[in-house]
Amino acid sequence: MNQDELKALLERVAQGEIAPDAAWESLRAAPPTAPMGFANIDHHRTWRCGHPEIVYGPGKQPDQVAQIAAELVQRDGRLFVSRASAEQAAAVRAELPDAVYDETAQAIVRLPEGEDGAEGICIVAAGTADQRAAREAELCCRFLGQAPVRVDDVGVAGIHRLFEHGDKLRAAQVLIVVAGMEGALASVVGGLVAVPVIAVPTPVGYGAGAGGIAPLLGMLNSCAANVVTVNIDNGVGAAVVASLINGA
Repeated sequence: MNQDELKALLERVAQGEIAPDAAWESLRAAPPTAPMGFANIDHHRTWRCGHPEIVYGPGKQPDQVAQIAAELVQRDGRLFVSRASAEQAAAVRAELPDAVYDETAQAIVRLPEGEDGAEGICIVAAGTADQRAAREAELCCRFLGQAPVRVDDVGVAGIHRLFEHGDKLRAAQVLIVVAGMEGALASVVGGLVAVPVIAVPTPVGYGAGAGGIAPLLGMLNSCAANVVTVNIDNGVGAAVVASLINGA
């Protein structure tokens, strides 16, 4: 039972269409956790945390991912598997033919049906090399019922490119800024808007970048007070926080 079904059930109880005992039996038939031996699927996460469970792909066998995916889609209708392999995607699509594997994001996705998505999130990527995390953030936002807009390849080496998109920046309620190298783009964007900016450092850059440590430290030390930072390459974390800020 998902959140909308629970609300509908409570409305029926309030209107006298169903007895409280019958409603209780319906709730008992929808346990919060689905044990699968190798995993415990958390079906109540949306109720507690405002977003459904997101599956982390690495370390799981393809058939395990497929079983988890089938259980989640049966209950909630949507799916997001992050850092998924092509082999995991093939196993999932054998069970769920309408699931999509996005190679750029390395994500398996089945998006909500019949939803246009909430406007208000803007995802800004410094360079083409930052597309993995930016695309992951975009797809995860869509999975969470959002309709993000994208601004791509506007890093500080050619900062004039960013200013061409001022209308999109100012229209957003929250921005996700993805950048590698020194991570300066997050501070620049933070200095242009009056809303939260979620910075995503990426492991893009030369040796001294230390696999994303340099942009991570740069973003953590941002002089723009509206900038907060998630872990290196964590497009999922940025998407979840942005979606909670923007609402569904």
